[in-house]
Amino acid sequence: MKFDSPLIKTKFIKRYKRFFVDCEINKETITAHCANSGSMLGLLNEGENAWVSKSKNPERKLKYTLEILEHKKQLIGVNTFSTNKIVEEALINKKIYELNNYSKVQREVKFSDNTRFDFLISNNKQQAFVEVKNVTLKRKELIAEFPDAPTTRGQKHLLHLIDSIKKGYEAYLIYLVQRNDCKYFKIAEDIDKEYYKYFKLAYQKGVKFICYSSKVSDKEIIVDKQLEIKF
Repeated sequence: MKFDSPLIKTKFIKRYKRFFVDCEINKETITAHCANSGSMLGLLNEGENAWVSKSKNPERKLKYTLEILEHKKQLIGVNTFSTNKIVEEALINKKIYELNNYSKVQREVKFSDNTRFDFLISNNKQQAFVEVKNVTLKRKELIAEFPDAPTTRGQKHLLHLIDSIKKGYEAYLIYLVQRNDCKYFKIAEDIDKEYYKYFKLAYQKGVKFICYSSKVSDKEIIVDKQLEIKF
């Protein structure tokens, strides 16, 4: 996924009210929208580099959006609005090899009155629902983790994927790690024990889990390597 226009390099100051961050550009403080509803644990460090995009919409109140944070010289994509774009591009270009036998990709497909999945992929024989989660957390060397905060929404998605299997669909959950310094992935059980419980249940019921890292730059973010999931 290439950015529509060049990102602007800033210095991160602080996050507040969940969806707002202050950054500094040429000694001027600007406020940017933060699309990430998670805690972004370990990444909100004053004085580190951050990259923002600038909206071309003259009606928009907040002109800037936080796209990338830097920590220990590693770039991490934090805009969760970009996650599905990155994965969709990878699905279409056959970069997620576990799903290469699916030829058709549809976004935001309704499953029930209260549920939409990120993707419905299909071929002549099968249909599969795909849910995508954005991952930024790394607390131990080479290990990415999810979630970075308790997520009742994530718990519900696991249960809905189980329901889709009961109705004859294949079910996948892709963890997209928007950083490139990890080799493994695990669920952060200490952060959300309920999510871990439903993760194990979904695995037992046939939901297939996939995890990939990303190459992150101020020009583009693309799916990179498969990461081993520690069950």
